[in-house]
Amino acid sequence: MDTLSRYPRLAHIDSPADLRRLSDEELPQVAEELRGYLIESVASSGGHFGAGLGVVELTVALHYVFDTPHDRLVWDVGHQCYPHKILTGRRDRITTIKQKDGLAPFPRREESEYDTFGVGHSSTSISAALGMAIANQRRGDRRKIVAVIGDGAMTAGMAYEAMNHGGDVDADLLVILNDNGMSISENVGGLTKMLARLLTNRTLNSWRECAKRAIPKQSLMGRFFKRWEEHAKGMFMPSTLFEELGFHYTGPIDGHDLPQLLASLRTVKQLPGPQLLHVITTKGKGYPPAERAQIEYHAVGPFDPQAGVVKKPGTARPTYTDVFGDWLCDMAAADPRLFGITPAMREGSGLVRFSREYPERYFDVAIAEQHAVTLAAGMACEGAKPVVAIYSTFLQRAYDQAIHDVALQNLDVTFAVDRAGVVGPDGATHAGSFDLSFLRCLPNMVVMAPADENECRMMLTTAFAYPGPAAVRYPRGTGPGVAVAKALDTLPIGKAELRRRGRGLALLSFGAMLAPAAEIAAELGATLVNMRFVKPLDEALILDIARTHEALVTLEDNVIAGGAGSGVAECLAAHGIVMPILHLGLPDAYLEHGSREEVLSLAGLDLPGIRRAIQARFPAYFAAAAHLG
Repeated sequence: MDTLSRYPRLAHIDSPADLRRLSDEELPQVAEELRGYLIESVASSGGHFGAGLGVVELTVALHYVFDTPHDRLVWDVGHQCYPHKILTGRRDRITTIKQKDGLAPFPRREESEYDTFGVGHSSTSISAALGMAIANQRRGDRRKIVAVIGDGAMTAGMAYEAMNHGGDVDADLLVILNDNGMSISENVGGLTKMLARLLTNRTLNSWRECAKRAIPKQSLMGRFFKRWEEHAKGMFMPSTLFEELGFHYTGPIDGHDLPQLLASLRTVKQLPGPQLLHVITTKGKGYPPAERAQIEYHAVGPFDPQAGVVKKPGTARPTYTDVFGDWLCDMAAADPRLFGITPAMREGSGLVRFSREYPERYFDVAIAEQHAVTLAAGMACEGAKPVVAIYSTFLQRAYDQAIHDVALQNLDVTFAVDRAGVVGPDGATHAGSFDLSFLRCLPNMVVMAPADENECRMMLTTAFAYPGPAAVRYPRGTGPGVAVAKALDTLPIGKAELRRRGRGLALLSFGAMLAPAAEIAAELGATLVNMRFVKPLDEALILDIARTHEALVTLEDNVIAGGAGSGVAECLAAHGIVMPILHLGLPDAYLEHGSREEVLSLAGLDLPGIRRAIQARFPAYFAAAAHLG
């Protein structure tokens, strides 16, 4: 932004050490400026929004009370961290977030010493923080370790695995539960109801804490109170869950009341052993449109902060996610056995319409990918036909369940794998770079990759009709603009599509790579095949192409290692065919954040990059094309 003149206190905070030089009384003004700066900066560049607004006071209080970076803060989920980045030396670069060569969208160890643990996926903070606490304690280092878990991350099983361990370990660890009642959508499930009951018992909780401070623990009254407290908590206070796991529970407290936050943090900072501080915040706090529409303002593009986010008029092309959402409703109307499952990604995975039209068949299981997949397996055992809508990067978290509970038992589960391939702004933690590699090696699994929107719909129908595990993986955003038919037609399993018959060189394209491959095939007079199926491959067509052509090029937006192209090479080797073959795909590296187009270009998978790679390996075909032209 052009000037920090509207933020005089924030302008002089280049690190938390500067913040700690201020008095308690100055902190509310810092928080006000930080919130204003966050609104202005995200409005200009886009990014995650509501969660950061909700933790402004908490972030200020944490960096004020704890000696960061010596004391460790572990943020979970990472999109809470924008205020943290602003206060830790990255204020002037915050508008570059998610952009190529700009700040990472989540905490990243390489970016700052204040980012103690890289995050992107949720519910990892307690495990990581506990590991830090144990390692430091064993070497006699008593620095403080704080995990800040929020935005629905406490609904995931991994958090409870860590607490189950942490409560049994003699390590000083503070877990701050930032409870805003949201993830991207509203939080769901029994834990959410339990935390809601805690809010209704604030008076009892306040009285309990006052009594504990006033009554000596070893007195007769103190011992009586302790026994009464245990009985009362069992009846009224769901905080018993945390305390039974071995964490001393404090709260709930108002996460926007800085004096109360400071007092509470100073108290729990001195307490030994595992501690849990329950903080109540409002997602989008301080920006009324974001408070009223918390789902819409979870993440935003650039907008006018005075007008808020305004939906652009016009009829935009449907995204692949839109194609899936419409297909799901149409198939649900045709087959009552269909159930839709999402691990807390209703909006992102395109299930909003389905959740409204078929609420009795819609299951949001919260941030619990492992449970989502095994839940689907259980449904399939009883004759249902579940569809698991999941991002490629989040399916990684349920890989054992996909193998052990679905594929091994050959169960009828359809995986709609969104955000496959290059994702872009959310960076390495969210890139769908590996799904073709880790799915195609599974026995019983059918794997498809559509080249356009209508093919995506047909593949979803094919996967649903297949009486076993099947996955359709499709990219983020829009396709080439092919009209989507209303019919629920299927494709023959394992059959590719010959798009262009040429000679000499053949391009075998998987999924989203078909459009640039088509241009180059036309330019070179080469054969073009839309492979469609990654597993099973159309071996008959591959062998025919191999016998009638001099060289092959495979193209995919998945890592080359173990990907679809590897499947083609394995097929040729199995039949004793040796010929030149060039594999084009994602590199053996984690992809940095940037626009999808920028990341594709860096990976060499845009049209110029593909052309350069083929020309470098097979220059004769370009020379021949130039001569004929």
